[in-house]
Amino acid sequence: MTRTIIDVHVLQTVPPSNLNRDDTGSPKTARYGGVVRARVSSQAWKRATRTAFDGLLDRTELGVRSRRLVELLGEEITRQDPALAEQAPQLAKDVLTAVGIKTTAPKNKKDAPEESGYLVFLSHRQITGLAELAARASRAGEPIAKTEARKRADTEHSVDVALFGRMVAEATDLNVDAAAQVAHAISVHAVQNEYDYFTAVDDHKNADDEEDAGAGMIGTVEFNSSTLYRYATVDVDRLRDNLGDAKATRRAVEAFVRAFVLSMPTGKQNTFANRTLPDAVLVVLRETQPVNLVGAFEDAVTESARIPAAIDRLARHATEVAQAYAATPVAAWTFGPGERLAPLAEIATRGDVDTTISALGEAVAARLA
Repeated sequence: MTRTIIDVHVLQTVPPSNLNRDDTGSPKTARYGGVVRARVSSQAWKRATRTAFDGLLDRTELGVRSRRLVELLGEEITRQDPALAEQAPQLAKDVLTAVGIKTTAPKNKKDAPEESGYLVFLSHRQITGLAELAARASRAGEPIAKTEARKRADTEHSVDVALFGRMVAEATDLNVDAAAQVAHAISVHAVQNEYDYFTAVDDHKNADDEEDAGAGMIGTVEFNSSTLYRYATVDVDRLRDNLGDAKATRRAVEAFVRAFVLSMPTGKQNTFANRTLPDAVLVVLRETQPVNLVGAFEDAVTESARIPAAIDRLARHATEVAQAYAATPVAAWTFGPGERLAPLAEIATRGDVDTTISALGEAVAARLA
């Protein structure tokens, strides 16, 4: 069966930074090809991508992930019918119970609304629909219909739920299989973390001639700099199944590619001002299976000019994989600054971010039709 798969490959250089740190505060790393690489977890970049959706999609097409569902639903019930304000928390709990989601009182939070035992991802439309069902049942003096509650929790999925999936431990039939996969970003070269020793001056103390000149605070922050290879893939057919609409699927694909390419995790950004844009982007439309091209960098890049070397390797590896496995893409597009993008321009149509995403959207729409 012919499928529609979108692969997104990104090369991006970041200066001294700590985008994604571990439990000790150190930048995350991974050993690959026998050397230590800088690493940014898939969760960190998925979060950045989801956050970027706020500026690309209407709020009604998005969702919210929270344990505080009773509070969220209670607020929506009150918005729909202010006369139910006092009953709203109980109605919210009742409708969640009808869905199959248990809630309990949070520890050490007196008089706080009940919470679910884990994060639950619901679309704004699902929240609105469940609140409407609870309010209607209350006005009619009837119990909340479980079948209808579960139906409303399992239809009209938001773009982010459809892309990144949802797990409901207590009601597995409400699970949503993710249409997108995001790899851990790793540097194309070896890295060695470094330390910045910093001091902070006590302004008031510093102005006192009788005080010593010592710092008010000292400390260290760990960092590295790297050229990262980033990869994500979208199963367009699964995305359409999750969303149930071809036009919404096209919008979701376009929003995902733009958000993934242009977003960046915010770890320590005030310390390092490390926000950059990609050096090169390759978007590939396939109809067999997704292909991660990280193998281009198993041998760590050692050239001092890492960006052109990485671009050349990515283009060469993509060509070799296509030839070896008869896996020529249906279409491919590339964009990025400067002449160093030339190797990718030989295997893909060169444009800019807008023309690429527009062309991708048209190709997706044609295949869905």
